[in-house]
Amino acid sequence: MSEDVPQLYLISPPQIDAGFPDLAARILDAAPVSCLRIDLATRDEDTLLRACDLLRAVTEPRDVALVIADHWKLAERTGLDGVHLSDGARQVRKARADLGADAIVGAFCGASSHDGMTAGEMGADYVSFGPLGGPDLGDDPAEIDLFAWWSEMIEVPVVAEGGLDPELLGRLASVTDFVALGEEIWRSDDPLATLTALRSALVV
Repeated sequence: MSEDVPQLYLISPPQIDAGFPDLAARILDAAPVSCLRIDLATRDEDTLLRACDLLRAVTEPRDVALVIADHWKLAERTGLDGVHLSDGARQVRKARADLGADAIVGAFCGASSHDGMTAGEMGADYVSFGPLGGPDLGDDPAEIDLFAWWSEMIEVPVVAEGGLDPELLGRLASVTDFVALGEEIWRSDDPLATLTALRSALVV
């Protein structure tokens, strides 16, 4: 497989059970994942703290970055690598100031190149765009052309996420730095096999 293929970025399910850390460990041992995002539906602090502790024990020895969606104060408290902000550029400057220069700060910017550029100017380490497919596509999906333009014009790494399938991954392979996979694999009976199949579509 080409060295230029996008790196893998995993997004946790919205709810995780006691068996999820073992599943995550098997996947990280079998696939070259660069980052795992804790992205739970709950806002309960105790639940989030437990998830941080459980998954840090999985990612840290495997040298996989661990970030959490939005809750950068928890990232700081629990020793995570950083935060993924789901509201574009709005809080990038604040998160960067609180977490420091060494932390990862990422920003989801929907389909807006303007928001993405603003996030980059404010100090985001990466910008993610999506969704590109699936049931949550909505009226303003991210387009492949956005990634092609971004990869040619902007130095900030870009992540593709949301509703990815083999056809989309094949088209994205040469124009994105990371592909973020979540429900695409967790809804499968065999998440590792599904991840392996999706990864094979990234051959440039």
